[in-house]
Amino acid sequence: MASARAPYVCLNCRLTGPLLRRPFSVSARRRDTLRPATAPKPTPDVKHIRQNAELYSKNSVERNYPSHAEYSFQIQRLSEETRQLDNDLKTPRSRVKQLEKAIAQLARQDGKTDDNEKELAALRSEAQQLKDQSQAMTTRKTACSDEINRLALSLPNLSSADTPIGDDAQLIEYINFDPQSPPSWVTHPNPSTRSHVAIGTSLGLLDFTSSATTTGWGWYFLTNEGALLEQALIQYALSVARAHGWKPVSPPSIVYSYIAEACGFQPRDQHNEQQIWSIAQSGKDKSKPTRSLAATAEIPLAAMYAGRDIDAADLPVKLVGPSRCYRAEAGSRGVDTKGLYRVHEFTKVEMFGWADTSSPSSSSSTTPTSDDLFHELLAIQTQILTSLGLPCRVLEMPTTDLGASASRKRDIEALFPSRLRASPSDPASALESAWGEVTSASICTDYQSRRLGTRARGGKVKESRFPHTVNGTAMAVPRVLAAILENGWDEERKVVVVPEVLRNYMGGLEAIGEQK
Repeated sequence: MASARAPYVCLNCRLTGPLLRRPFSVSARRRDTLRPATAPKPTPDVKHIRQNAELYSKNSVERNYPSHAEYSFQIQRLSEETRQLDNDLKTPRSRVKQLEKAIAQLARQDGKTDDNEKELAALRSEAQQLKDQSQAMTTRKTACSDEINRLALSLPNLSSADTPIGDDAQLIEYINFDPQSPPSWVTHPNPSTRSHVAIGTSLGLLDFTSSATTTGWGWYFLTNEGALLEQALIQYALSVARAHGWKPVSPPSIVYSYIAEACGFQPRDQHNEQQIWSIAQSGKDKSKPTRSLAATAEIPLAAMYAGRDIDAADLPVKLVGPSRCYRAEAGSRGVDTKGLYRVHEFTKVEMFGWADTSSPSSSSSTTPTSDDLFHELLAIQTQILTSLGLPCRVLEMPTTDLGASASRKRDIEALFPSRLRASPSDPASALESAWGEVTSASICTDYQSRRLGTRARGGKVKESRFPHTVNGTAMAVPRVLAAILENGWDEERKVVVVPEVLRNYMGGLEAIGEQK
């Protein structure tokens, strides 16, 4: 990395060269999203980045952000230039003050002569030249500071020591599943008959034909017991989260676009299509901050405390909210994403929490940390999926799978019979293709709170600090609904068995498709 660093540039060249006219190639990069006047000021930890440039560069590569690998070294160079400019500004500013005193003294003298006028003109000319030089250096310093801030905000979070480096996830445990005794459909697969699309369509639960007319590919209608099942899943997830002390919130589905970026929803490559949908604005509104459809309730929930202080006595803050979610979901389509597995609009129940930062001085505190909340999220997810009877596995996700904000992430995947692709003679390969993500839980440390201006104050630590945030899925309705249809399908009776914990929310219904 060091060999790629730019050579030293003298002050005169910096002030008179092309860098002054065009400090950075901003036009070739994605410009910052327009922010409302009320938006909190983001505060990246520039000092830590500057002091650990190698670490941040290595982290960018490990997390599949290769284009960002040089950012931390650029920050180092720009910070040194800013420091040098600060020092260089002292001389002209001091000299200007001397000149202004001399000019004032000459101006007060009676009986001005030609010599006095010439001296005054010379002093004023020198003062103006020094002021122009100072202004040029100040402009460059501001440009350096702005670029430092932009680069720092673009860097992904540092990965946790618990996160596997590379592309391979680490298997933690199974839920409702014994790999030595897999379901019978693994050895006698017939994906078409156990597809949630075929099951849901035959039982009148799903309607993709009408949605293709109303909206297009990637949308759907849930009908009859399908619609009831969605509401049952929402209510059940909320009830479990509330039992663990998470407070319900019904958030908006539209947010300022900068909020989504602050939460870490940004592409690895600026030329790639984003998954967030921006809302088109009319001509008179194009100069105003843009808004986007929320990809998850994590975004509006995180923004609830944007620009605000949280009393340390109130931490941890734990919220759970159902919402509609909207994603462009760019990428190829295939059998693995057919039906409800990958859609543009869906309902999800999301958990989001803030926890105080842990430090040596507070290590004996009983206040839950972000690690504690992370494991609580996982416990809630495990409880929900266990009670639904879905065969699942828990994975510690690798660095290449993490988004910009997460320092650590665990996914839970369920078995989908319809995703089975291999032959019965290779059951291990068959199982691997059948797993599909249904929940995710992440620790984001202070990445989001720094970008949203959320601080914690009070408690044992006198200084204000940026609390850590955690988030996790309580219920991703379409995927869990699809998993229930496929795993609960009774081929002989041609019905879907409703999980017992959902029956109270569905009028006591035990099976979908039974003749009444």
